Amino acid sequence: MGTLKDRLKDDLHTAMKGRDELTTSTLRMALTAVSNAETAGDAARVLSDDEVLAVLAKEAKKRREAANAFAGAGRTDQAAKENAEGEILDRYLPAQLTDGEIDGLVADALRAGGFTGKAQMGPAMKAAQAAVAGRAEGGRVAAAVRRQLG
Repeated sequence: MGTLKDRLKDDLHTAMKGRDELTTSTLRMALTAVSNAETAGDAARVLSDDEVLAVLAKEAKKRREAANAFAGAGRTDQAAKENAEGEILDRYLPAQLTDGEIDGLVADALRAGGFTGKAQMGPAMKAAQAAVAGRAEGGRVAAAVRRQLG
């Protein structure tokens, strides 16, 4: 099996052949974001699958935030388009954890690291993010850490 980037390219070609305009434009946007990430910095490099997943997660989050902003402004047609793009990107992301699963992983990470107070929020977040491993948005993880650090 090829890399995630190869899968995105293959799916783009399939969408183009099938004349699926929404999928085509979404995958083009995603591949552009990956290419931008590859050329950012001092030297161009090829991203690993984990790094490509991080780029896709960031793009999916942008779509959700834009959809919420458009919905709040009463632009339901644009919000629906953003939501549809987000759903296309979600196909390539690992399944998101439930709040209960996040709470359990955060509790284990805090216990293992010996974190007990809000003064240890930074190191506690680092441990919690490592435990969650990109399967939940940072805001949800931070909320769980704040709750549990009391």
